[in-house]
Amino acid sequence: MSDVRTMIATMADRAKTAAREVAKLPANIKNKVLLSTADRIEKARAELQEQNKTDLASAEKKGMTPAFIDRLKLSDKVIESMADGLREVAALPDPVGEIPAMWKRPNGLLVGRVRIPLGVIGMIYESRPNVTVDAAGLCLKAGNAVILKGGSDAIHSNLALAGILQQALREFSVPDEAVQVIPTTERAAVTELLKREEDIDLIIPRGGEGLIRFVVEHSSIPVLKHYKGVCHVYVDLYADTAMAADICFNSKVQRPGVCNAMEGMLVHRAIAEEFLPVMADRFLEAGVEIRGCPVTCGIVPGAAPAGDDDWGKEFLNLILAVKVVEDMDEAMDYIAGHGSNHTEAIVTRDYARARRFLSEVDASLVLVNASTRFNDGGQLGLGAEIGISTSKLHAYGPMGLKELTTTKFICYGDGQVRT
Repeated sequence: MSDVRTMIATMADRAKTAAREVAKLPANIKNKVLLSTADRIEKARAELQEQNKTDLASAEKKGMTPAFIDRLKLSDKVIESMADGLREVAALPDPVGEIPAMWKRPNGLLVGRVRIPLGVIGMIYESRPNVTVDAAGLCLKAGNAVILKGGSDAIHSNLALAGILQQALREFSVPDEAVQVIPTTERAAVTELLKREEDIDLIIPRGGEGLIRFVVEHSSIPVLKHYKGVCHVYVDLYADTAMAADICFNSKVQRPGVCNAMEGMLVHRAIAEEFLPVMADRFLEAGVEIRGCPVTCGIVPGAAPAGDDDWGKEFLNLILAVKVVEDMDEAMDYIAGHGSNHTEAIVTRDYARARRFLSEVDASLVLVNASTRFNDGGQLGLGAEIGISTSKLHAYGPMGLKELTTTKFICYGDGQVRT
């Protein structure tokens, strides 16, 4: 335990020192590091996949699910995606040094705000080794140092990727400690990391609800939370039912195991008898299990009665809770009581109702006539994301480069003194 404590303390101290250097880096150097890393990842494909085989064999021996193993695998496609992602981040404008506003006071003082890095970011995540590269690239471009703690199941893959990242840093004389991967699987490393409030400015957990709750409960450092993705689509009285069917199907079926998949479908009573049988047939054919309210079960013979814990549940599977509502007010009340502030959508052709839904529903993304699957940094034009925050401080929704920075005040004077 003392060895882990010393290791984490040393890493955090070095990251804090490195952060000062990274914050000063010009955009062209940061971009060169990212592009070099992308090239190195592609050239090291065989080596990375060899290390990844060790992690995959261990996961299979433990009896992990095929979905888990798929997330863990560094396939050719995943390696290409990591490299392409770094090149995309390199192409994005550098947010550091941007002055979003400046104004002149009556006494002649020129006051403004300038965008600066957050400092040192601690990233704690589960099985996907590609997160190591995605997070490192975004943090570096935003001028931050980062300490990465991946899941124990991906330790060999993560350390191999860390070696490549640090080679690229050294190539351009950037401190190695700007990107560090914790080289142990001991759980105590997470607990120790969460105590380093003097060195680390922000913790970002990415994984299941259990991991995030553990981090929030034990951290003395501010945490950006992403608890659950309990997302809903409300099919309104004035919905185009063909459009609604496509949106609901895509929201649930395209990738049911992700945080922006639809977990609950709400249907206005006036169109339920027309919409639900057609929609249900399509879902059932795709293997979706429908758990419905009494009205839904009366309309859809293949639906099973929903239990109390099915309302507001993140299934992450081909299971869907379906509820018929009397009106939009009941739909919005249901979302307020069962949603997770992640993603909510309405399908309607009524402009006033769409505007009201946008105004009154509280979620990191609220959509009109579009799939919940669009709550993603790349899809929203951010270029990339480090995660989706469901807390409102300091970011709400997908976190791109700007969300990995903050602003400080600057002031130009000409001898002014306060009276």
